[in-house]
Amino acid sequence: MYEAFYGLQEKPFSILPDPSYLYMSEGHNRALVLLKYSLISGQGFTVLSGEIGSGKTTLINKLVNSLDSEVRIGVLSFTQSGSDDILEWVAMSFGLDYTGKTEAEIYESFLEFLISEYAAGRKVVLIVDEAQNLGMAGLEKLRMLSNVNAQKDYLLHMILVGQPELRSLIKAPQLKQLLQRIAVAFHLEAMNPQETRQYILYRLEQAGGDPSIFSDQALKLLVTASRGVPRVVNSLCDLALVYGYSAERKPVDVRIARNVLEDRGKMGLWSYSAAGDKIGA
Repeated sequence: MYEAFYGLQEKPFSILPDPSYLYMSEGHNRALVLLKYSLISGQGFTVLSGEIGSGKTTLINKLVNSLDSEVRIGVLSFTQSGSDDILEWVAMSFGLDYTGKTEAEIYESFLEFLISEYAAGRKVVLIVDEAQNLGMAGLEKLRMLSNVNAQKDYLLHMILVGQPELRSLIKAPQLKQLLQRIAVAFHLEAMNPQETRQYILYRLEQAGGDPSIFSDQALKLLVTASRGVPRVVNSLCDLALVYGYSAERKPVDVRIARNVLEDRGKMGLWSYSAAGDKIGA
């Protein structure tokens, strides 16, 4: 809608986890380095946690895109709790046949898959997104699934990705054995104001736009209001461009940015004062 008006090649603030738009803040860069290290060194479990919208899935997509054919990747995105069908989901993520098989048969075929991949010199990595939804029973089942190793090497490496609740779960006494196998753990914090500003400018440039699309005051307000959470930044900036387009405003000024926040507040999505101060989200 607004792309041509602002000279953009595409929407710069989509909330979809597109790795080509990932701005490498200090936290995101450190997380990516640790994820790569865990794979190279053949660690058993890696945990990446962060608040909703902090860029975890985008970071994982960036990692997956950087891996070569010597790494077999399976990705699970759990939206419901429970552990009854985990083996089937794992088999599906690697393209293995599980139809009509018992749990024991699925496990046996998965074990054969791990051994054959190891013999061929390939690493097998299972990425579990929203891992906190599995609960303790599901996480324990994943730990048991990872018991297979060959001498000093793990045949299966797991990356658990989730919200802050995941950190609390894995510290439970019932998951002591899982906690002991976690070699790398990193919590992705929100970006600081300087990083948030650079994040916005970076995405504008990636979309072929002029960084001055937002006035300095509008940019400052959007940075403050977002609290450095990438998904919130995207939502606010996208709406600001829509509002600016409808008002035929170049650049997007502070009044447009304030209107976005006020309207979100009226919808109950935001708490915002007339003075322009964000009270809370």
